[in-house]
Parts: sequence; C-alpha cells; structure tokens
Amino acid sequence: MSRYAEPWAAGLSDIESRLENPMEKVFEIYIRTTPERLWEAITDPEIRSRYNFGARVVSDWTEGSRFEMGSPGAPGPLGEGQNLEVDPPRKLVQSMVALWSDEVRNEGATRITWEIEPVGDSCRLTVTHDELRDGADAELYGGWPMILSGLKTWLETGELLTTPGSLMYGDQ
Repeated sequence: MSRYAEPWAAGLSDIESRLENPMEKVFEIYIRTTPERLWEAITDPEIRSRYNFGARVVSDWTEGSRFEMGSPGAPGPLGEGQNLEVDPPRKLVQSMVALWSDEVRNEGATRITWEIEPVGDSCRLTVTHDELRDGADAELYGGWPMILSGLKTWLETGELLTTPGSLMYGDQ
C-alpha cells in the first residue's frame, strides 16, 4: 500500500470499528416495588416527571409507536423516538434522539432498553443505553444514575430526589 493510501485506509478502518463496536452503558438498580408499579412509573408521564429531571414522556406505549419527551419548563422538546419493543411489565426498548442540546442532538439516534425482573419483594431494573458512538458526549448518558436514584427514591418513599439538577425542567 502506498504511503498516500495508508491514512485513507486507516480512516476507513476507524469508521468500520466505530460502526461495529458502538459504546454501551448498563445501569442496574434494585427497587422495592412490583413489576407493575415499576412499569407504571416508567410509562406514566406525570410519575416519570417526578424523577426524570421534570420531563414527561408521552406515548401510547404500543410497539412501533412514537414517544415525545418534554416539559413546560424546557426551552423546547427534550427528546423523541420510537417504541421498538413493548412487553409490559417486563421490557421496553426504545430508539431515542435526544434534543435538549445541540451536542446531544448531533449524536443521532441511540437505543434504551428497560428490563424489569422480579426478585423477591423487589425488582431488578436494568437500563441499557447503547448504539452510542464510541466517544459519545457524556451528556447523553450521564444522567442515568440520577434518574434511577430518583425513580427508586420516589417508588420506595414517595419523596422527590432533590439533588442539584434532578428537577432541572420541573414545574413542581
């Protein structure tokens, strides 16, 4: 291979690697609740706004349907996507485009999988955020620990998590 073609070939190899090995973030939490109550907390817009930075997610929650994420306190839509798999109260798979900033909007569509598994009197919730490009902006996936902590707090105590930023778009 000529020395002129090497950088071009290396660039193609990098693109191929990024497409074949996208980044994946997995979050797991145990919550003392039932699968049905956890599913409701994920899919009910009013409940969701209590732990999801004040944002509501609205959909008819059928396979193939769209969803929109927003809040009256936000400067515009916060996200949108499609429900790829809907299996209440066990699994929800969504394709999402984040819209809350130009940086995350430029990342394009990613996938979020919510898996609920009963464990005794509790549930294990596993959230997998994948189809992220390698080196994706951390703003896209970095809020999951706070979201899941807020979900656990609300389901187990009925209280809101009030850490800085947790109700960023809230009108509570």
